[in-house]
Amino acid sequence: MNVRYLQTGGFQNNPFMRLTLGLMLLFMIGFVATNFALYFAKMDLSPSSVVAYYNGSEEEFRPARTYQSMLEVSHMHLPMMAMVILLLTHLIIFAPFSRGGKIAFIATAFLSGLLNEGASWLVRFVHPKFALLKIASFLTLQGSLIFLLISLGLYLYRAWRKEKALQQEQIQEEDFEEVVGEEQHLP
Repeated sequence: MNVRYLQTGGFQNNPFMRLTLGLMLLFMIGFVATNFALYFAKMDLSPSSVVAYYNGSEEEFRPARTYQSMLEVSHMHLPMMAMVILLLTHLIIFAPFSRGGKIAFIATAFLSGLLNEGASWLVRFVHPKFALLKIASFLTLQGSLIFLLISLGLYLYRAWRKEKALQQEQIQEEDFEEVVGEEQHLP
């Protein structure tokens, strides 16, 4: 099986790949939206709400998160976030950004994902002041995902416009050839 088109970026001209990426984009927009909904259903952007969520709150009769519950969440989040970030960042390799920009986008996405997960543990088991890291890493991760999704959406839109322009050009050439053919048959 020849997958060289993935190395060279030739997938950009494959309409089925663009369709697949476009549909994946819809799912990923839903993923980011539910990330926000889940976060803000439990806490807000204040450090005190983050601390109350992880360390519990007597005023709200909320128990602290247990080691077991956090372990179960991390067990699912770590591989899933790695796959999501891998999928989105590997597409940035083919985008028209500088080498340094690509490295920054990729590193920021992966690092913020890891810090977002790790900060939960730090708030719960090390010190409540890590709540600021939780908030900053959550916002950075979501911003990275949104940037990557917008980049993918713009790429797909430009590829679609390019394909439509090529189809229009092809139609015009066929029309021209037809007119020339008809003129050659005239007396």
